[in-house]
Amino acid sequence: MCEGNGSMVTKFFILGFLKIEDFKISLFFLFLLIYIVILLGNVFIIILVSACHHLNVPMYLFLRNLSVADILFTTNIIPNMLYAILTGGVDISIAGCFIQYYVFCSSTYTQSLILMVMAFDRYVAICHPLHYASLMNHKLCLHFIYWPWAICFVLFPIEVVSLFQLSFCGSNIIEHFFCDFAPILAIASSDTSLVETEDLIFAIPLMFMPFVVITISYLCIVISILKITSIGGRWKAFSTCSAHLTTIFIFYGTQITIYIFPVGEDTFYGKTVKSLLYTVLTPFINPIIYSMRNHEIKRALQQVMNKKSNANVYPMFH
Repeated sequence: MCEGNGSMVTKFFILGFLKIEDFKISLFFLFLLIYIVILLGNVFIIILVSACHHLNVPMYLFLRNLSVADILFTTNIIPNMLYAILTGGVDISIAGCFIQYYVFCSSTYTQSLILMVMAFDRYVAICHPLHYASLMNHKLCLHFIYWPWAICFVLFPIEVVSLFQLSFCGSNIIEHFFCDFAPILAIASSDTSLVETEDLIFAIPLMFMPFVVITISYLCIVISILKITSIGGRWKAFSTCSAHLTTIFIFYGTQITIYIFPVGEDTFYGKTVKSLLYTVLTPFINPIIYSMRNHEIKRALQQVMNKKSNANVYPMFH
């Protein structure tokens, strides 16, 4: 309950970007273009993996789910952000704000778990190649696909329920371009220790532990690659996981920059730029990395293009 003259907040106002009146049209079209590239790039990967039989292997099935998580993650944030850029801010209901935060966290943690699963897949493929087919069987892959989604989207409402127990009196302005954890707690009028503890409890198994597993997996992978005598063999082994390793560096690098090493004196713009790194830049780069640096994806695309070309040529002879 609100004490004194404080009135209970019924909706929030997402501030978006401050003092961008002269650049809002440019920013709008820039982020719109990025969003379109994110959608097209990830849809391209989903369709290609689904259509090409030789890509129906664990690594690319996991990649397809990573693309789905990327689409969900960005669609949850960017359209509303674009509207806020044009209007100088946007109203959002408390329930809508918490739902946005729920989808944001659930999809982020799902990405973290999928990246961990992909690292394990590369570990088995490089360190135990003779046992790969038996270890990474169809049943295990289904579990690896199902459980990241189930764990994050089924368990995370616990924290959202705790958010609904908070009181918000007086200010309703969220100094950010979406409903993130810290900006929400910054305007809460009641004790936030419980929800902060829950957030930490979720972050340890869903963000920190996957990072540890990924690190250990790649240490083992590097040791195995160094044991390969031929330079060509080493390069071939490394190239099978280079795209995934690049994605890991970008994903966890931005997370570490934001959350593990926060700067208390960050300006509004400093926090906004940091947040843009993982909400916009990372999903934008991921499909480009896998499209440009992955030989199997490029080979599958070439096959699809050749089939299309042949389909256009053959009717001429009928």
